[in-house]
Amino acid sequence: MSGRRYLDYLLGSGPMLLGHAHPAVVEAVERQMARGTSYFLLNEPAIQLAEEIVRAVPCAEQVRYTSSGSEATFFALRVARAFRKRDKIMKFEGGFHGTHDYALMSVVPRSPKAFPAPMTDSAGVPHALEGEVLIAPYNDLATAEALIAAHHDELAAVLIEPYQRTIVPAPGFLQGLRTATRRYEVPLVFDEIVTGFRFAYGGAQEYYGVVPDLAAYGKVVAGGFPLACVAGPKAIMRHFDASLEGTPDYVWQAGTFDGNAIACAAGLATLAELRKPGAYERLFRTGTRLRDGLAVAVAKHRLAARVTGEPPVFDIVFTDREIVDYRATLTADRERIKRFNQELVRRRVVKAVNKIYVSLAHTDADVDETIEIFGQALAAIAAGA
Repeated sequence: MSGRRYLDYLLGSGPMLLGHAHPAVVEAVERQMARGTSYFLLNEPAIQLAEEIVRAVPCAEQVRYTSSGSEATFFALRVARAFRKRDKIMKFEGGFHGTHDYALMSVVPRSPKAFPAPMTDSAGVPHALEGEVLIAPYNDLATAEALIAAHHDELAAVLIEPYQRTIVPAPGFLQGLRTATRRYEVPLVFDEIVTGFRFAYGGAQEYYGVVPDLAAYGKVVAGGFPLACVAGPKAIMRHFDASLEGTPDYVWQAGTFDGNAIACAAGLATLAELRKPGAYERLFRTGTRLRDGLAVAVAKHRLAARVTGEPPVFDIVFTDREIVDYRATLTADRERIKRFNQELVRRRVVKAVNKIYVSLAHTDADVDETIEIFGQALAAIAAGA
């Protein structure tokens, strides 16, 4: 609105992996708009996008659309409950899975309780639901295994961001979690809203080599439009089948705009661009240069800070402590985080509060300019100016 130019590492909170107004996405959306926007019926783009998701995602045999990532994780849990005939879920402290009541447990607890007790994160979330959620520490396989072993008869699912915020999974953590959940026949649910189609075409499942029972997708999959989905095997996804309506196995799920043709057309165009040779190599090369440039600037100014995360999405945390879980982030200097983000905005670089998203639209010149600005922002912090 001001006419100012900004370097954007917010990317609409992540979905704009191709950058804004990508010509292929704009063309696909305009073409579909001329045909129709929303039908509340199966439509060709929705079918084609579902078929492409099944081809791409290792755990996917079927797809169920929603209109937001929050809905996708909510319905992933609901269908897991229907499949397992159990009610409780286990999630990981600091993991964000949207804004429904089951998700808003121990996302940002200021005074965390002893595991596995949860804490509600929002007014209006019934405290009674705390009895239905177990909390485990991310990257602590021994504790997670012990909780699964002790509570497997009650658990409907284990829900996790395979890459939690910008915390990288420790070697063997996801693999061990997969082994434990399989041993006790508890569905493992990956929240791939952030990682899906970003870390690899097959998402975190491909990138980390671990295949869950169910996965939730959003952001990139719809090319900047409101669309998300649950993906999984027929044995679990069958509970969504309308032919089961009236039986104890039926999971009710529907939404006016779920699978709308505009969002699906945008998603198809986005995925077509991501399938082009060299797309992910270029994304990772750009992200690696930015991440390494930020780390060099931190070292130059001798600040107590860590650069954490994978090249497509990472961040800086102002602490000396190694960032392996949520509680490590509580040692961070929050005022410095706020100051860093403000210094970037003053220099016309915008990022998420706790993430730097990288896109295929970022050029080498953009990276060079951003690294210089990272240094300027950190210099201001180091000087206390």
